Amino acid sequence: QVQLVESGGGVVQAGRSLKLSCVVSGSIFAIRNMGWYRQAPGNQRELVGSITDGGNTDYSDSVKGRFTISRDSAKNTVYLQMNSLKPEDTAIYYCNAVILTPWDRRNYWGQGTQVTVSS
Repeated sequence: QVQLVESGGGVVQAGRSLKLSCVVSGSIFAIRNMGWYRQAPGNQRELVGSITDGGNTDYSDSVKGRFTISRDSAKNTVYLQMNSLKPEDTAIYYCNAVILTPWDRRNYWGQGTQVTVSS
């Protein structure tokens, strides 16, 4: 059984920083792409940033220059460093990973962590 567990969310003032972490555990052969998504009330879930197993990254335009995604393959962990936070960054943030197990290859999701940015 594979699990993704996020941590690091909270309430911060605009302009401050937060760092999210997501740890993958379970019977894993390999972790391919990893990413962070977010969903604000009334909105669809959207991609924030992604990182390949080779370390290539991609970001949504709304967070470019402010957020940085990274991964520690030895720890099966992906991070999202969020700087210069804005009230519009308020959302539930979800970790996503494409994982190879002894049985299949598919997308897995974490349970989400709330980020609230006050003005």
